[in-house]
Amino acid sequence: MKIHEYQAKDIMKAYGIAVPPGEVAFDAEGAEQIARRIVAGSGNTTLAVKAQIHAGGRGKGGGVKIVDGVEAAKAAAESILGMTLVTPQTGPEGKRVERVLLAGGVDIARELYVGLVIDRDARKICLMASTEGGVEIEQVAARTPEKILKQWFDPKAGLRAHQAREIAFGLGLEGKQVGAAVALLQNLAEMFVKEDASLVEINPFVVTGDGLLTVLDAKVNFDDNAGYRQPGHEELRDKTEEDPVEAEAAALGFSYVGMDGDIGCCVNGAGLAMATMDIIKHAGGEPANFLDVGGGADAETVKRAFKIILSDSRVKAIFVNIFGGILRCDVLATGVVGAVDEMGIDVPLVVRLEGTNVEKGREILAGSGLEIRSARDMGEGARLAVELARGGR
Repeated sequence: MKIHEYQAKDIMKAYGIAVPPGEVAFDAEGAEQIARRIVAGSGNTTLAVKAQIHAGGRGKGGGVKIVDGVEAAKAAAESILGMTLVTPQTGPEGKRVERVLLAGGVDIARELYVGLVIDRDARKICLMASTEGGVEIEQVAARTPEKILKQWFDPKAGLRAHQAREIAFGLGLEGKQVGAAVALLQNLAEMFVKEDASLVEINPFVVTGDGLLTVLDAKVNFDDNAGYRQPGHEELRDKTEEDPVEAEAAALGFSYVGMDGDIGCCVNGAGLAMATMDIIKHAGGEPANFLDVGGGADAETVKRAFKIILSDSRVKAIFVNIFGGILRCDVLATGVVGAVDEMGIDVPLVVRLEGTNVEKGREILAGSGLEIRSARDMGEGARLAVELARGGR
C-alpha cells in the first residue's frame, strides 16, 4: 500500500523526525490559507507547492513549484490541481492531481539520501544512505555503487547507535550533526518496524544552511499483509490512485496484479501463480496478470475471477491452473463449467487440473460440451494457451 508524501511526513513527525512545516490542500483557496499560516509561523515567504500522486519524478513533469509569497503559492496550486501529471513512473497516461502539499522553503546546503527496505535474502532490514541525494537510488547503484552505504539490522533488535554513527560519518556529517543523524536514523528504523513498512525513502535528506537535518521529500509503502494489525493505515488509502481492477479484485479476496501480456491466469496459490507465469514465458507467451483465487473456487468465485481477467481487453486466452488439495478438482471443474456456460466466454480457455478427484474433474470438463481445452500438465497447458492466444487451433 502506497501513501502520499504529506501522509508519510505526518507519520515521521510522530516519530520525532524533523519535517518542514506543511499542509495538504484540495483547492486553490485552501492552498492560500495554508500558505498564509506557514509564512506567518516561519517568517519565510519561500514556499514549495507539490503535487500529491503515488509516483516519483513529479518535478520533472511540472508538479513541483518553488514560489515566493502567498499569492504565488495560490497561483501555483491552481495550475497544478486538476492537471494530468506525466512522470517516468506514471506511464504516458499520467495521473490526475487532486491534492497539493504546501511546505515551507528550506535553505539547502547538502542533499543526501536515506532509505530502508526489507532484504529477504539476509532476512533483515537494510538501511541505505548516500551522499547522492536528489538522484534516483537506482541510478546511483548503476553508476557509482560505492557511494551507497549499507547497514543491516534485525527488526527485533533495532538499529544500533554504532551502525547509525557509521552511516553518519560515511555521509560526511560532523559535530552535532552526527548525534542528530543517529537519533533520526534510529527513529526512522523504529517507524519502519512499528508501522509494518515495506519501503521508506527520504530523498533528499537535507542538511540546511544552518547545519540542521530535515526531510525534504518522503516516500512510505506499507506491507498489505500486516494490515490486520495496522487498522489506522486504511484511513490513509487513496483509492483514486489505485488500479480499479486491482482494487475490485482485492475487495473480492483475490490477489491480482495486472501485467502487459495477453494470457490471463487463474490459479490457486501464490507460488503456483508465479510458476504459471514463468512457464507461460518459457513457452514463448506473456502473462496478462497474476491472479490467485485462494483456496475456494466455486462457480461464483470462478465467474468473478473470469470477469476480472476479461476486464483487460488485451487478453486473448485464459489458462486455469489449479492444484486440488483442500479444493477438490471436481468442484473446481463444476465451477468452471458453470461460469463459462453463464458468461459465454469468447476467448479460448485452457484448464489444467491436478490433485484430489482430478479424473472426475477432467470428466466433467470433457462432458460439458463447451469449448474448454483440458491439459494434462502445466507445460502442455502453457504451450496450448500460447498457441491459442496467437490464433492457433
